[in-house]
Amino acid sequence: MSYVTLPGRPRALALAVGLALSTGVLAAGGPLPAGLRGPVSITAYDGVSDDLLTAGLGKTGLMGLAPTYANPAAPTAAELRRNAIYNNYRGLVDYTAAGGMGVLYGPNIDVDGQPTLGEGKVAGTEYLAWSDDGSGRQNVTVMVQVPASFKPAEPCIVTATSSGSRGIYGAIATAGEWGLKHGCAVAYTDKGTGNGFHDLMTGTVTARDGTLLTAASAGTAALFRADVDDATLAAFNADTPHRVAYKHAHSQQNPEKDWGRHTLDAVRFAFHVLNAHHRPTGGARYRPANTLVIASSVSNGGGAAIAAAEQDTEGLIDGVAVSEPNVQVPGRLALSIRQGDRPVGATGKALVDYFTLANVYQPCAALAPAAGLSLHSLFWPAAYTTAAENRCTALAARGLVSGATTAERATSALARLRAYGWQAESDSLQQSHYRFATNAIAVTYVNALGRFSVTDRVCGFSMANVDLAGAPTAQVASTQAGLFASGNGVPPTSGVSLVYDDSVGGARQDFLGVSPTSGSADFSLDGALCLRSLVLGRQPTGQALPPALKAASDRVRQGLEEVRLKARLNGKPTLIVAGRNDALLPVNHTARAYVAANHQLEPQRSSTRYVEVTHAQHFDGFIAFGGLMGYDNRYVPLHVYFNQAMDALYAHLKHGTPLPPSQVVRTVPRGGAPFAAPAITAAHVPPFSAAPAAGDVITFNAGTLHIPD
Repeated sequence: MSYVTLPGRPRALALAVGLALSTGVLAAGGPLPAGLRGPVSITAYDGVSDDLLTAGLGKTGLMGLAPTYANPAAPTAAELRRNAIYNNYRGLVDYTAAGGMGVLYGPNIDVDGQPTLGEGKVAGTEYLAWSDDGSGRQNVTVMVQVPASFKPAEPCIVTATSSGSRGIYGAIATAGEWGLKHGCAVAYTDKGTGNGFHDLMTGTVTARDGTLLTAASAGTAALFRADVDDATLAAFNADTPHRVAYKHAHSQQNPEKDWGRHTLDAVRFAFHVLNAHHRPTGGARYRPANTLVIASSVSNGGGAAIAAAEQDTEGLIDGVAVSEPNVQVPGRLALSIRQGDRPVGATGKALVDYFTLANVYQPCAALAPAAGLSLHSLFWPAAYTTAAENRCTALAARGLVSGATTAERATSALARLRAYGWQAESDSLQQSHYRFATNAIAVTYVNALGRFSVTDRVCGFSMANVDLAGAPTAQVASTQAGLFASGNGVPPTSGVSLVYDDSVGGARQDFLGVSPTSGSADFSLDGALCLRSLVLGRQPTGQALPPALKAASDRVRQGLEEVRLKARLNGKPTLIVAGRNDALLPVNHTARAYVAANHQLEPQRSSTRYVEVTHAQHFDGFIAFGGLMGYDNRYVPLHVYFNQAMDALYAHLKHGTPLPPSQVVRTVPRGGAPFAAPAITAAHVPPFSAAPAAGDVITFNAGTLHIPD
């Protein structure tokens, strides 16, 4: 263990401007909890020149242009942290004033919803360590932020596990902001995904602080280093130059199975930090019995919070409040969910299952009249429409869609998606989700679940920068130097693209790939069908898999079983919020399914409540793009309801206020034309109710979850 000496009281320490303390010896507190290791870095922020929440940018800076680097070729750790906070914040919320930033939420909004906090900077101290088995191969980042407003007499901890595949600051705008404003210590983890990459040609890897290292000399200090021997790596680079590996996809550890454990590690680290550095002289030790702990976050981080609550055998967590969680319910359950007077289609499917299906059908479905192409040509050039038409043609040739025209085939593809659990309310999102998320997630999760090496190039996919023709090329040094701050952990990101190595004519960016079987540019359909077959255990058209693919499929399917949750929360108060229009994590497979499973498996003990929000979807950050994405006039920010969920759970745990009943909240879109939607007001996002109207109440009875239309 390596630590630092902290003289004096922590609040006095927080007054030091940007004080960074290097490794040394721990003055008090004993060894780190089991599973954690140093070096532990500690930095105090004055809340003026730099701070915990906004990296010194304040509300105005977060809403403005991206900060620049003094030397883009070699950004400092402090600069990378600043830009990581900037990019992660804007990646999770609508950062425009018209969309709600600075008005309904944001650093300047106090705990009562009023804009009284100025720029919203938060003074305090930040601690980072590793969760690792000692090998340096896991190297999961854990971080604790303790605001200067932390109250020893009313201690609280909020978890902020990163969303998506993001790095350690990947929940700064959601659970991080809420916790810091309420004077709680915030326990973060990147949950073993993070923005760790390995440039296989140059041997460049990322340190925990975002600066670059060489794989050969990094030792146990790298976020991630591909586990490939020298001879294999040399042969791989010669055959497929310029490729990179990413931690989430290529760590060969199936990190999702440990997301709950990593979140619990962050909580243990928080208790350690508080007892070592924030316990008043002579005061009692902070422990679960006297410290309020809320497990929270959104998306993948929300799923990790639920997993942590399920796995909590130490009584660390008092309650759970999450938004749009990625949860994999037990596969053996038969779930019954009805919306209005009709049963929904498929329910409780695993993420890798519905994503590999979407990866096959989404680009064709986007051409359906009911979906409608809504992306600006900046994001969807004419060549993509041609590729989508080719995808429809190729699917029809395999008997996977019906119809004689593109419109009929696209409608057939959209019907496949609806039958597999997507809501009709999310039809118009199919195009943008395919453009920005689906293929990346399908490739990443198949690789992760199967514990494949980067050298396996599963289904012909790899990762690299590409030139204008889509061919792999070397990384841009200045972009790579800032990738810790600009990347999201899943290519395509910051210049790194998915590449279809099996494309006719040579490796090409997957959106430009030409499938060998069709001979057309069809968004690399052959690769998409291969990924689907690894999840199904057979070809999508029904035929058996050849031996090599069957062995790979067995690995993926085994990995899937490892990440399923138990849907047993042992009575912990839990509040789940989700958007009805979510096309990324459809509610029939995630929020609705988990609530139904929890009530089914814990009929007498369940304290789980569910709030479903109309006109809300997964990517609040997309709303900020206005007419470029087609989101601004149609969707409201779900983040408003995440904050309400946190407030409601906090009031319940601290004051005994009853949790709100499960309900549908009916919001009002901003309307108007794209690029000209009127500014959002509180009237667009009414709060959920302690006594909702009868027609809005969500119930579970006779084994069925009933959702009002």
